[in-house]
Amino acid sequence: MPRVNAACSHHKESANMIVRPQPNWFRMLFVWNGSVLPSILPQMALMTAFSTLAVFTGGKIFGDKLPLNTSTFTLLGVALAIFLAFRNTASYDRFWEGRKIWGALLISARALVSQGQQYSREDGRFERKLFARRVVMLTCALKHQLRQSAPDHDLARLLPPEEAGRLRHAQYLPVQLMHELRAMLAQAHREGELSDAALWACDGQLNELNHCVGASERIASTPIPFPYGVLLHRTVYIYCLLLPFGLVDAIGYATPLISVFVSYTFLALEAIAGEIAEPFGEAANSLPLDAMCLEIERSIMEIVGEEKPEPARCGKDFRLS
Repeated sequence: MPRVNAACSHHKESANMIVRPQPNWFRMLFVWNGSVLPSILPQMALMTAFSTLAVFTGGKIFGDKLPLNTSTFTLLGVALAIFLAFRNTASYDRFWEGRKIWGALLISARALVSQGQQYSREDGRFERKLFARRVVMLTCALKHQLRQSAPDHDLARLLPPEEAGRLRHAQYLPVQLMHELRAMLAQAHREGELSDAALWACDGQLNELNHCVGASERIASTPIPFPYGVLLHRTVYIYCLLLPFGLVDAIGYATPLISVFVSYTFLALEAIAGEIAEPFGEAANSLPLDAMCLEIERSIMEIVGEEKPEPARCGKDFRLS
């Protein structure tokens, strides 16, 4: 995780990952920012209305009593919980793999710039600072590709105007930048500024970067199969809507309380699984790619002796972009 400045400041609304100190057990009961409750409030209101309706009608729909009881929902609840656990595990695997990929990206980017600095001659034609900026731009370009956002701002601040204009319309910008980096290394090798061993070491780091780009593209372009989401979504809602009609005879006026609590558990688990299944998105619990790119840039600028940008800051709502 990128290092976050302790001071929090307000920032743009597209922030995503929740980063906050662990509250004590009592405050945890009332946490709002960082929970999925805001996103499922309409569903919770619907479940409250259905539960109240079940109490006032005595479990009847259109005058007929539904033949439901608690034992039916016990069996269905166990099956649904197992399915939700499977979906959450699959989603978290994607989230954790995405985090490992970007951790490897950070390591390879730092190593490549350090090798370029140390293995090339100081009096040679190899442009070390341009090389470093291209590596930083590669990480930013990957972020923009994954989020389908425009890279124009980063191109303008990191690369010379002519190069920025040439690359602005590249369809696979990270790959194009890797091609440019490899061309710089090859030119330095041809001119005798990099030895064979140094070229081999740098090329190995470029291959690692290429692997990170490809692995990120694989996750982004291969979602969890749609039928899984449809089946889980339908099952959760049907279960939650029918639950109060099965409980009303057993617990009476306590039906809304228990039904809403059970519904909150199932709906929240489904919402969390949906968010973390897309680790490179902009949901509340997606990876903070902006902060990760900034941390890579800060460390690389320090290696080449340039001024570092300010560290990433979380907003007042504990979100980090």
